Amino acid sequence: MLARRLRTEAGEIDLIAEREGMLAFIEVKSRASLAEAAFSLTPRQRLRLLAAAEIVLAERPGWGRAGVRFDVILVDPAGRLRRISDAFRKE
Repeated sequence: MLARRLRTEAGEIDLIAEREGMLAFIEVKSRASLAEAAFSLTPRQRLRLLAAAEIVLAERPGWGRAGVRFDVILVDPAGRLRRISDAFRKE
């Protein structure tokens, strides 16, 4: 884990983790159900996360040598979790 709730000019990134050079920017979404959480990540939020990630990578050029991905962790009130690896990409 490299960072939690990292604030940038473009917005906040919930979690940043790296394993074997693969950097993951992670958005955590909590709603009444996992399905609602999955649909709560809007296109506007994705753009904000992409912009924030660009800022982070510009400031920390050594991060993500093996690549970068955007993950989403879904949480419901019962504490069930679902991780979606590589949930979206810059189009």
